[in-house]
Amino acid sequence: MLSVTRTNHNRSPAELRNMFGANLRHLAQGHPSISELSRRLGINRTQFNRYLTGESFPRPDVLDRICSFFEVDARILLDPVEHLACKGQIVQGQVLGEFLGPGVSKLSEEFFPSGIYQFLRRSFVRHDRYILGLVRVFRQEAVTYVRGYEAKAAMRYQGLPSDPRSREFRGYASVQDDGVTFTLTRRGAVTASFNYLAKVPSMEANIWAGYVARACRESDTADRVTRMIYEHLGQEPSNILSAARRAGFVEQHELSPFQQRLLGGGTRFR
Repeated sequence: MLSVTRTNHNRSPAELRNMFGANLRHLAQGHPSISELSRRLGINRTQFNRYLTGESFPRPDVLDRICSFFEVDARILLDPVEHLACKGQIVQGQVLGEFLGPGVSKLSEEFFPSGIYQFLRRSFVRHDRYILGLVRVFRQEAVTYVRGYEAKAAMRYQGLPSDPRSREFRGYASVQDDGVTFTLTRRGAVTASFNYLAKVPSMEANIWAGYVARACRESDTADRVTRMIYEHLGQEPSNILSAARRAGFVEQHELSPFQQRLLGGGTRFR
């Protein structure tokens, strides 16, 4: 957190304090009161005011605490904070931070928990089959990531390599009104897809339903959009292993009536 790349070797201590104070005032604008902010940071209010005015500079451990709280790095000593890329880089950076950043940072663990999910969707290339697969949802530096693998059978059916490296896809998640969205791609940005899911009222499981749209040209033989459901399996090994054994192509009669209803009973997505 405290790595600093100096952009000006001639700044005086006073200039550094003033830059830090200006940046801290900018960061503090998003909080209702200085008293509450200093309390959350564990810094004496009087001392915090001295930081804000550029009269004083925090110890390294206090600086690290401030940087961690605001999710910035120690370049706040050198450059205006609005010029710095926050954690998350592109989606939370200067250009897109106000547009994509909030959805990424506000996707809470309570709303969409981390763990292993089983997903089901109709196959894009075989209309008589469904695809069952697993993805892992995890969080790192306030961003929710998604990682999974395309089914081997589906890759082989299309004549594509079926090794793990070729099948792997990754992406990030964002909160969207009453649901979540994923932007996913395979290594090298070979393929891309957009997913939207909304929570399904259920007393027994954490299930989400929506659709997936893949980035490709229109075709007479393959769909570009289809319904999809996600079921949170948590960290339970038996549930995960059971789903892993079934991963790949599945037929409609292998789905439960509830799954068939959510997936439209074989009707095409509209």
